Amino acid sequence: MQTLTIKQIRDLIKNDIVDDKLLSRLKSDQRKGVQQLLIRHEKQQEAKRIKEANFFELLQFDQQFQHSPTDYIAGVDEAGRGPLAGPVVAAAVILPSSFHLVGLNDSKQIKENERQTFYEKITAEAISYHIAVVDNHSIDELNIYEATKKAMTEAILGLETKPSTVLIDAVPLTINSLVTNSIIKGDEKSLAIAAASVLAKVTRDKIMMELDIEHPEYSFAKNKGYGTKDHLEALKKHGRTAYHRLSFSPVNQY
Repeated sequence: MQTLTIKQIRDLIKNDIVDDKLLSRLKSDQRKGVQQLLIRHEKQQEAKRIKEANFFELLQFDQQFQHSPTDYIAGVDEAGRGPLAGPVVAAAVILPSSFHLVGLNDSKQIKENERQTFYEKITAEAISYHIAVVDNHSIDELNIYEATKKAMTEAILGLETKPSTVLIDAVPLTINSLVTNSIIKGDEKSLAIAAASVLAKVTRDKIMMELDIEHPEYSFAKNKGYGTKDHLEALKKHGRTAYHRLSFSPVNQY
């Protein structure tokens, strides 16, 4: 039987093309490089098992609110409460019972390139979803908490399919004729809220990258409007833009 090169083995492990027969061959291969790759493979498989288990935990959390097959569970989350510039964005989403996406979690725990892939899968397979954007001027008029509630409410009411239960990340909302549940750290507990967090995060990041083209000196594509060192230095040097939140400190100093 032909001996595989280290590169060939590395490629097989990288692409997760390792069956029991090959695994047995690799375990008896005394080359140090092969044994190191086996350790890497075992770590990858363990990480995969953990993600799979986490997915089913999130799914089971939502299922406790589904009392019949016709019950639709909506998840709601926001992105952008803390930044000094840009809008707050909220998303509401209803996933089908067949939805399966290992690795789906709080959007902040997902790599940026994976978030975009997840976004495309969620929007392609969702029963219904809606994304609402509340700009910085409304944030200044209402305050960030009320603006967040406004965005979340608009996202929920924008769903084409009416949910039987709405699961909301941390924010209590009362909406006529809807059962709502505020879930602390909901994006780490609920599959639907985690999906909503991805939609909100990807949408807001895209908005900030577009603003970066208009105002490159603030590095919005990198800092997404948060008060990073480069952002604060740009504020001191150039002053605020039309997209900054005047009610936020230290923006109100400029």
